[in-house]
Amino acid sequence: MSLSSAQTHACSHIASHRDELSAWTSTIFNYGETAWREYQSAAWYINILREHGFTVEEGSAGMPTAFCAQWQNGAGPVVGLYAEYDAVPGNCQAAVPRKEPRAGLNYPAGGHTDPHSALGMSGLAALLATKSAMQAHGISGGLRFTGEPAEKVRGSKPIHAAAGYYDGLAAMLSFHPFYMLPMCNTVRWDTHCGAAYSMIYRFTCDQPERWGPVNAVGNDAPIPQSHSAVRAPGANDALMSMYLSSKSLRDSMLPHQGGWSVSEAILTAGQATADNLPAALADIQYMIRVPEIAMAEQVTAVLDRNAAAAAAIAGCEWERHWVSKSRHGLANHVMAGLVWQNLQSVGAPHWDNTATAIAQEIQKNLGFAPMEKPFLPACTELISPTDAEALLRRDLPPSQLNSTSDDYTDMTWHTPTARFYIARPALQPAPEGPYPSWVMNALGGISETIDPMVQTAAKVLATSALRVLEDKSARLAAQDEFERRTGGGIGGEHWVAPLCDYEPPINFRWPEYIETTRGRGWCIPG
Repeated sequence: MSLSSAQTHACSHIASHRDELSAWTSTIFNYGETAWREYQSAAWYINILREHGFTVEEGSAGMPTAFCAQWQNGAGPVVGLYAEYDAVPGNCQAAVPRKEPRAGLNYPAGGHTDPHSALGMSGLAALLATKSAMQAHGISGGLRFTGEPAEKVRGSKPIHAAAGYYDGLAAMLSFHPFYMLPMCNTVRWDTHCGAAYSMIYRFTCDQPERWGPVNAVGNDAPIPQSHSAVRAPGANDALMSMYLSSKSLRDSMLPHQGGWSVSEAILTAGQATADNLPAALADIQYMIRVPEIAMAEQVTAVLDRNAAAAAAIAGCEWERHWVSKSRHGLANHVMAGLVWQNLQSVGAPHWDNTATAIAQEIQKNLGFAPMEKPFLPACTELISPTDAEALLRRDLPPSQLNSTSDDYTDMTWHTPTARFYIARPALQPAPEGPYPSWVMNALGGISETIDPMVQTAAKVLATSALRVLEDKSARLAAQDEFERRTGGGIGGEHWVAPLCDYEPPINFRWPEYIETTRGRGWCIPG
């Protein structure tokens, strides 16, 4: 299907701003801010959007690093796009072809892995190009652009969804750099991502004196809980009991029910002491990735029991605080087909000789023999949604309707949504062994290697947004399918309501950057 004049305009706009977009991508990459603490990144987006005529709500849905930008060109349908910009702790990598942290930082600091720096810039580039095309070609309608923090803990989208930020849209377009085969330069068809729950179990030992027998010998010591007295195990022991019991029961939580995973992270409390005092506070975070909500509820019930038992053993109280409760995804074939047509028109990304030389330098720096064609062949090839679906389903049981994890799924229950993938630069397997993780992180930050993905993804997003705005029949068909699959649209018989019944989890000890007399530093708050 040939592109309309407005779509061609948008593609030209993106290409003509390549250098500017490249510099912008590098800016967000170098911020490297992690979940719920993306202060510079969010402020940067807000400033750019206001400079380009968007009305921006800061701190949308009670999240300080979230936003919602809107622009209207007269009455008409509104299309949704978004940016993610959170990085991952422990992945600080400079945009260079060797292992090296960004200037002034160490490896434990944050860094972009997927990379969200390029994901968000693809969305912004498409947004500005679509706006330009709408103005130049007199296309009525509007654009909504949300800033989505904390995606790595599936943070903002369940909260935005519950607050209505995806309601009233004609369509939502969701892009992600490819992260697994066969999802490379394609669109999801039937098997969308599954549900996910994330929570923090907090153990507090505020009354350690109540742990032992009331009249036990030693309880009359002049200093309660003195060095030689029996003392409550405390919060650290509760946390370890929780950690170990959950590990040992993992096989009993969801045996033989399809793809699922439970992972945990111990959140540092910074309470080092040489004294004989029980730890007063300890947190452990869990992430549950499962195909269905019912499975997430099953796992949560087990973890709750483990937390109660661990607290009782160690003389603690326990609390569960939600980080995320995210729904599984809902397919829309009309939207998937629309995006696939535009992806075919735009084509797969390609890497030039300069990018090839950088990839070869990485291989050489690892002691590998440089390859003549270092990039994975799939990165420059398209695969149809139905072919990708068939390959994906090959390893899944027929009863499993969803697979892998991402929180775009919460958008799919509020408007017709397409989820597509464009290849990020990835190297072919080497006979010398696997590549360390810094390689992918570096390729996601070096302009010559990541810019082709940004250009391609932005063009697919922009042409798809314009197709929705220009083609009423496609728009209505997508909405009809949405209503059929939900049994009547939002609130319909088969519709799954938002699961978010919690406040944004912004006040926990999430790691962040701080400014010190020594410069910018990486901090795990106590």
